Amino acid sequence: MHELRATPSKEWTQVSKSQIPGTALVTGASGGIGALYADRLARRGHDLVLVARDRARLDRLARRLVAETGRQVRVLAADLADPAGTAAVEQVLQDDASLTMLVNNAGVGATAPLLASDVGAMSRMIALNVDAPMRLTYAAVPRFVARSHGTVVNIASVVAVAPELLNGVYGGTKAFVLAFSQSLRHELAGTGVGVQVVLPGATATEFWSVAGTPLEHLPREMVMRAEDLVDAALAGLDAGEFATVPSLPDPADWAAFEAARLALRPGLSRTVPASRYGLAA
Repeated sequence: MHELRATPSKEWTQVSKSQIPGTALVTGASGGIGALYADRLARRGHDLVLVARDRARLDRLARRLVAETGRQVRVLAADLADPAGTAAVEQVLQDDASLTMLVNNAGVGATAPLLASDVGAMSRMIALNVDAPMRLTYAAVPRFVARSHGTVVNIASVVAVAPELLNGVYGGTKAFVLAFSQSLRHELAGTGVGVQVVLPGATATEFWSVAGTPLEHLPREMVMRAEDLVDAALAGLDAGEFATVPSLPDPADWAAFEAARLALRPGLSRTVPASRYGLAA
């Protein structure tokens, strides 16, 4: 990992230490949503640790952000589908006391039906979309809790609640991200550590070409600009939202969905089967 610095402009030197929001580590930062998170967070005053596989793209982004914002930017080339790459990022999260935010953005998708997909590719997807954010969160959260301050942002997808829309393994990985975030929110209540899960719909990024369906094949009315997605997600974070669905017109719809889920809990585990099955007590 190496660091890029610039001589701070007068504007940046006037920011007091108490106003500097610390360092954000962003995964999948070489392009798309991750690169936009890096840009927006740097402009909000965060120093950055940028993680992705492509070192050249990370370096270009880092140079631009240093020049435009004066923030400190470190880059770490790591493949989070590889246990060694994940371990390198875990070490940074455990060692760097300046870190106050983790953005688990790295991920890959698929649009082909399950039976038309390569099982090896599905396993790699699970490693990147499930195992990596789980391990990175485990590395970061104890330090955040010890300092009573920190934020975890997990990028899920609307397929977390509508897995039939795309490849089932992809939907399953994003359902994990949502469930994991719900559990984290519950466990970390009162610790000073915030949790946000973002559920984007179709977004104009490289995701679609990698996943197997060119962006041009999607109806234009359902595709959001990546810039708008990230800005909406950060507005949701500022507003204290736990779950941010940038395109959902009425937040009451998500509240109703969550209320219906919680209403199921009293009947989910009982000593006898439900009467509809006609079994004797």
